[in-house]
Amino acid sequence: MKQPAEVLPVDVPQPGQWLGSTALLDLEDPRLRLRVHALTQLCTTERDKALALYQFVKRMPVGRRFKAAPHTAREVLDVGRGDALDKAALLVAMLRAAGIPARIRCILLDGRILHGVTSAVREADRPVLEVWLEGAWQQTDTYIYDADTMASARQRLKHLGREWGYGIHVEGRMLWHGEGSAFVGGPPDASNPMFLRDMGCFDDPLAYITSPVFRRRCSLLGRLVRWNVLAPFSDRAWRALREQPSLPHDPSRKTS
Repeated sequence: MKQPAEVLPVDVPQPGQWLGSTALLDLEDPRLRLRVHALTQLCTTERDKALALYQFVKRMPVGRRFKAAPHTAREVLDVGRGDALDKAALLVAMLRAAGIPARIRCILLDGRILHGVTSAVREADRPVLEVWLEGAWQQTDTYIYDADTMASARQRLKHLGREWGYGIHVEGRMLWHGEGSAFVGGPPDASNPMFLRDMGCFDDPLAYITSPVFRRRCSLLGRLVRWNVLAPFSDRAWRALREQPSLPHDPSRKTS
């Protein structure tokens, strides 16, 4: 039986404390700063800057690879792909380098939301990006899924007659427009049957997985072992979505 969703108290907005470097977010890294500058140099508003950086990270293919430790923002930038935590680290770093307060709010989702990717998890961690724009925190997790993966996942869920799977809801939002919040799997609150718990706000993925709230659930070593065992299977599922967007029964699919 699904346990009642647990929501932590809303914290007092303090955007200024979410602008600094961390072990994963080196805001002085030359390549990171150069890319941020190139993406935002023609932007005239904070919203425009945030959207330019969001779109850059969103376009990166979602996927998992081996981890001995959480990847730094620079490592993710160099590889050009990543899972939710990888892409979160890069996007937070880029936003902060542009002078925009950003952080991740980690939530737990029912593992069934990953149907089609893996059935081996009971709970799924989801880093929701929070960006301070126009005097408020705006939330989104749409940066995790590149457009091809998201569109293909939606198509397959509709074909299967399922509401949830591949990490999304079949009617989940595909894009964030910098005006309010947008979610691929529904809002992180009690109205969402996949939402289990709000774990709080963090600078980056390392701060989350070394936090007491995370350690009460599992050990860091255990998490990394499980992560790497599941990584090849999850990555294969994401690649299949991108590379085979048409379903086998789809009459529009070309055959040789």
